[in-house]
Amino acid sequence: MSTARTVTAWAIQRGSTNLLDGHRTYLDGDPVCASRTRLFRNRAAARDYAKQHYGYIKCSADLQREPHGWHVPRVVRVTVTIEAA
Repeated sequence: MSTARTVTAWAIQRGSTNLLDGHRTYLDGDPVCASRTRLFRNRAAARDYAKQHYGYIKCSADLQREPHGWHVPRVVRVTVTIEAA
């Protein structure tokens, strides 16, 4: 008998492209959450958080160029499955 539960949530996808590491993308983390990924119940909340905490990247050409190569974070829909071990 499976006790899995699947829910849809929103997360912030961050990334960078530079000569040292190539192209990398990852979901914004939160050490307090059990999933270790910062999750939001709706898209608007995720967009507000991303704008408030990472909006400066859009105006910082120096962070978008080498050596950093940061991308402006995107809000993405994620599916989370919780299953009893």
